Amino acid sequence: MKILVVGSGGREHALAWKLAQSERVQMVYVAPGNGGTARDVRLQNVNLSDPAALADYAEQEHIGVTVVGPEVPLAAGIVNLFRARGLKIFGPTKEAAQLESSKDFAKAFMQRHGIPTAKYQTFADAAQAHAYVDANGAPIVIKADGLAAGKGVVVAMTLDEAHQAVDHMLSDNRLGDAGARIVIEEFLAGEEASFIVMCDGKNVLPLATSQDHKRLQDADQGPNTGGMGAYSPAPIVTPAMHARVMREIINPTIQGMAKDGIVFTGFLYAGLMIDAQGNPKTLEFNCRMGDPETQPIMSRLKSDLVNVMEHAVNGTLDAVELDWDRRTAVGVVMAADGYPDHPRKGDVIDGIPAEGPECVVFHAGTAERDGKLVTSGGRVLCVVGLGDSVKMAQKRAYEAVDQIKFAGAQFRRDIGWRGLKH
Repeated sequence: MKILVVGSGGREHALAWKLAQSERVQMVYVAPGNGGTARDVRLQNVNLSDPAALADYAEQEHIGVTVVGPEVPLAAGIVNLFRARGLKIFGPTKEAAQLESSKDFAKAFMQRHGIPTAKYQTFADAAQAHAYVDANGAPIVIKADGLAAGKGVVVAMTLDEAHQAVDHMLSDNRLGDAGARIVIEEFLAGEEASFIVMCDGKNVLPLATSQDHKRLQDADQGPNTGGMGAYSPAPIVTPAMHARVMREIINPTIQGMAKDGIVFTGFLYAGLMIDAQGNPKTLEFNCRMGDPETQPIMSRLKSDLVNVMEHAVNGTLDAVELDWDRRTAVGVVMAADGYPDHPRKGDVIDGIPAEGPECVVFHAGTAERDGKLVTSGGRVLCVVGLGDSVKMAQKRAYEAVDQIKFAGAQFRRDIGWRGLKH
């Protein structure tokens, strides 16, 4: 069987890596892939990104199933296109992907269906947005309505920061169309968790829990990023919390979409904030796996992902039980010099350790140039360590991080710190 994975990041490398472990797989193609997928003999990069060209390729190569990694092709309707041509693909339709591609759509949807989330209002007019900020005070959260590659959220701790963020998005148009409308919402305090499920239209299959680290620097300091690391499982999501999230957030979302005439298929990612009293609220939805959460989650998955994907596209996820490694996985992102605002490209990368049972390195912003591996994006690598405790998994991840060298590498030293407290 041949599989196609769409995307070029660390999430796609991890998905392709896991799919390639199945005995049933002849080849996993990654479009367009990266320097890491290029170096793996079980994977083959395909230099395509246009949805129509990918559909042509899937037809010509007799691809058994296509798995979509990033949000942009989903928002552009790649799933609708593939399905119209009778091709098997796992992901949400363009209509369903609005849960991620429009913050305003998602907030209105949650309000309509009684899904717990922060109070909010949407603005296209800067003066009205500034007045709302002044009326509500800080801390307050400013979000671009559209897709902004993880850079469209400002958690403003002061009024100055909030007004700056409003101007940045609405007046200066720094985020283009993505920031032409903004959502302003109340600040929620607590501990975050990533809750990711697979859905086939009616059945829901939860994946292992995880926790992402959004800020650039240790102790959650510095600017927000696409994610500087993650670990799995997340101890904050106890069995009781897991049941509550399924009951209050995940199931009402899938059912609410169906009520609105939109069948949800694909990965659904609920970013949660769990307050001091143990009440979960939804910060955001993504209609795909998280990055960097995918890397530790896939490192722990023992089940054959190809079988799971087949059930997912055939509407039989209720027949699947997932088997997980009992160890903890800690994934540390190594980012380029200048990330997140102005990441430098072209720095040579050395010292990546060989894959082993306790450590695996996934590539994101890497490329081959003259036989050398170089940086080609903001988040360069995700180094995953596995161990019987958070502390042991951390130790293994950071031992590998310390071997890897490229100029200006940035990474946090405290990935998994909240897990140590539990």
